[in-house]
Amino acid sequence: MIALIYNWWSLFVRLADPEYHREAITSRPLLLSAIARRTQHAGELTLTLSSTHGMQHKARRAYIRIAGFLAELRKTAEQLDTLQRWYRILSDALRYFLKGRQLEPPRRLNLAWPLPPVLIHCRSSVERGNCRI
Repeated sequence: MIALIYNWWSLFVRLADPEYHREAITSRPLLLSAIARRTQHAGELTLTLSSTHGMQHKARRAYIRIAGFLAELRKTAEQLDTLQRWYRILSDALRYFLKGRQLEPPRRLNLAWPLPPVLIHCRSSVERGNCRI
């Protein structure tokens, strides 16, 4: 579970700064020390972040980059399904390693239908572990 959370955090921080690897021990206090205020007016939702961190200018740049990317994704990717959106997010987070290339979901295999029937032979109903195909 910890490895999974670490990997998600690494991807989130890569969205903020795709060129460099940021360690969780330094990036979490920087990006998680902000207080958010949510306001809604005329159908528009606004989050206002106030950071108490000494390097808040770095956090501001990171949040602006992530918000800009997500706003662009929301605007341009309406026709994409969920899997294709995830590939866009991963492509941007891993842009440094992919050298600008976009990831694409794997193509589905077209199976030849109908499949031939599979026969299973068992010696008895009690010995289900001794079956062969």
